[in-house]
Amino acid sequence: MAKKKATEQRKIYVLDTSVILFDHNAVKSFQENDVAIPITVLEELDNFKKGNDTKNYEAREFIRFLDGLAGRAILSEWIKLDGPKSGRFTVVMHNTNQEIDANRIFSEKKADHQILNAAISMKEKYPEAYVALVTKDINLRLKAKAVGMHAEDYETGKIEDIDNLYTGKTLKDGVNPDLIDELFKAGKMEYSRISKERPLDNSYFIFKSGKSSTLAHFNPEDETFERIEKRTMYGIKPRNAEQTFAIHALNEDRIKLVTMQGVAGTGKTLLALSSAIEQAKKYKQILLARPVVPLSNKDIGFLPGDIKSKLNPYMEPLWDNLKYIKNQYSESDKNAKKIDDMLEKEKLVVTPLAYIRGRSLSNVFFIVDEAQNLTPHEVKTIITRAGEGTKIVFTGDVHQIDSPYLDAQSNGLSYLIDKVKGSSLFAHITLEKGERSELANLANDLL
Repeated sequence: MAKKKATEQRKIYVLDTSVILFDHNAVKSFQENDVAIPITVLEELDNFKKGNDTKNYEAREFIRFLDGLAGRAILSEWIKLDGPKSGRFTVVMHNTNQEIDANRIFSEKKADHQILNAAISMKEKYPEAYVALVTKDINLRLKAKAVGMHAEDYETGKIEDIDNLYTGKTLKDGVNPDLIDELFKAGKMEYSRISKERPLDNSYFIFKSGKSSTLAHFNPEDETFERIEKRTMYGIKPRNAEQTFAIHALNEDRIKLVTMQGVAGTGKTLLALSSAIEQAKKYKQILLARPVVPLSNKDIGFLPGDIKSKLNPYMEPLWDNLKYIKNQYSESDKNAKKIDDMLEKEKLVVTPLAYIRGRSLSNVFFIVDEAQNLTPHEVKTIITRAGEGTKIVFTGDVHQIDSPYLDAQSNGLSYLIDKVKGSSLFAHITLEKGERSELANLANDLL
């Protein structure tokens, strides 16, 4: 990037706590522009530094970064950051004499208002500069704009075109019916006979010609289209093409990473769990986990009871899927007893995601449910824990975010789908048709 001209407006970005907890390297993401942290952010980070969650790791890493800066300068002054294209950094003190006071305007003294006040004080101190508050908190952005302050989301890691997120499947109509018949009988065919362009690795296709159709998968190893047949997984039968594709990806040993995206009732978790149980002999353990996103953004500590009773409401949907699979068989059936035996011997474990962070996962079938509530960094951390023989499956709905600091474009599931598509180890499928019930489909379509 060319050196800034003297006539260019100076830019100062004031970062909120939510940005640091999302990415501890955020201060390095603004190129040659200046970055400021309100001192209130340091106070809030102090409350996050203990714990095993990713946000605790982010807090600790940023504190270490600041400690390194403090070793060579005073933090309340502008410090040049390392790197040829880096700007400067400072910690903003409170200013009680500024013209606009967020505490007074919003009739409450709280950390968010102190952070907003710090950004306002920078704007008053540097009137010639473009000063913006950067926060993942939508409400704080609205408050900032309400008092005339520029406010932005932290865009690093954000997917630009969420409406065209990779679906993993392609419908090709008007295919030569003789080719469809040949693929159906032979089971595979060189991709160039049907497609001019080489498809993305492990992508799925519906080939149609009039009433003739077949389902296929692009195998990157021999560069062929392979016909896919419907398979039943531990009593669970696929009800549409997308579910058939998902079962193929979940059972293909060569594919180590699978993502499934879709609204509630499309069968994401059910397909993943039934496929895992069907393949139980291949793996040392099956882990079914989901992140705990407390209601109203409160810590689970406010709930009554011991830790197990606190977490049960969050894990209940996973147990429901397991019960549904068991109900495909009678209580005396060996397949139903097998599930009970796996649970008793901890061959199959249902657990909050926080309980397995930090573990090295070898020879494990690992299902992460509600992955849209994870940050891109959390998803990366999970995948980097994978050892030999491990398969990881992420499921979720990128439009159903429970975390106040994530959205459809910035969550870990969207990020993973967009960045990893085309890898030979990865497959994705978007499930569109709800199969829970007609009533559930009515709610998804009209409400």
